[in-house]
Amino acid sequence: MRQITLGHSPDSDDAALWWGIKSGHVDTGDLEFVHVIEDIESLNRRAVNGAELDVTALSLHAWGFVADDYALLAHGSSTGDGYGPIVVSREPMTVDDLARTTVATPGTLTSAHLALMMRLGGEFEHRVVDFDAIPDAVSDGTVDAGLLIHEGQLTYQDQGLHKVVDLGEWWADETGLPLTMGINAIRRDLGDVLPEVERCLRESVALSLADREGALDEAMRFARDMDRSTAGAFVEMWVNDMTLDLGDRGLAGVREFMRRATELGVFESAPDCSPLALPA
Repeated sequence: MRQITLGHSPDSDDAALWWGIKSGHVDTGDLEFVHVIEDIESLNRRAVNGAELDVTALSLHAWGFVADDYALLAHGSSTGDGYGPIVVSREPMTVDDLARTTVATPGTLTSAHLALMMRLGGEFEHRVVDFDAIPDAVSDGTVDAGLLIHEGQLTYQDQGLHKVVDLGEWWADETGLPLTMGINAIRRDLGDVLPEVERCLRESVALSLADREGALDEAMRFARDMDRSTAGAFVEMWVNDMTLDLGDRGLAGVREFMRRATELGVFESAPDCSPLALPA
C-alpha cells in the first residue's frame, strides 16, 4: 500500500471535493490517501518551504513559486466566473479609499491578496488575520477593511459590513475571463504512481459534481455553523464545471493572472501554466 499525502483546507468546498476518496466511493486501489487538513496559507507556506506533501491545495499565487516542484492539475480548482474575493468595510468607502487604509488579508501568498494588489496597482497596507476572523476584525474596528475568502463572501452583510469591491466582478470586467483563486498541484517526482493518483483525484471531483447531496453531507461537517442552504450555495460557487476541468477559458484566466503578477514584479518570469499532461 502506497501512502499519498493530500493537503487541503478545512473548508466545505474542499470537503466536498475529496469526500469520494475519503468515503471509499472512489476505488483507490493500492493507494492510501492521508488527509492533511490546514488553512490555505499554511499549505502555501509548506509548499514554498519544501515540497513536503504529495498533492496539495495551493493558492494560484503560491503555486507560481513552486511550479518547478509541483505540476498544476486541470481539476480541483476554485474558480469563479464573475465573482471572487470581496473587500468589505465597516463604513462605506471607495476602492481609492483602500489605498489609504489598512486591509486585513488572509495571507500574503493567497491569490486574493495578489488580486487586490492588481486592483490597486501594487502593494497596499495590510495586516495578516486568520481568514475566518477577518469579518469580526472589520466589525469591531481592529481594521477598517478586510479581504474575505470562503463563506465570508456570503455572510458579511449579516454583520452590517459594506462591500467595497468584488475582485471577481472587477476581473471579469477587465479581462472577460474567470478568476482562479486556488488550484490543486501534484509533486512532479511521484514517478510511476502519478497517473493513478491523478485518476483518483479526478474521479473524486467528478463524483462531487454528480452527487451534490452526498458531497454536501460531507461539506456540512466543515461548514463552521453555516446552515445547509448557505453551505450549499458556497459549494455551488466553488465546485463547478471548471473544478472538474479548467478548460480553455479557465486556463486563459490562469495565464492572464500570472502575466499580470509578473508585470507587478511578483515573479521574475511567468511560470508554465500548462496542466499536468499524462499519457493517453
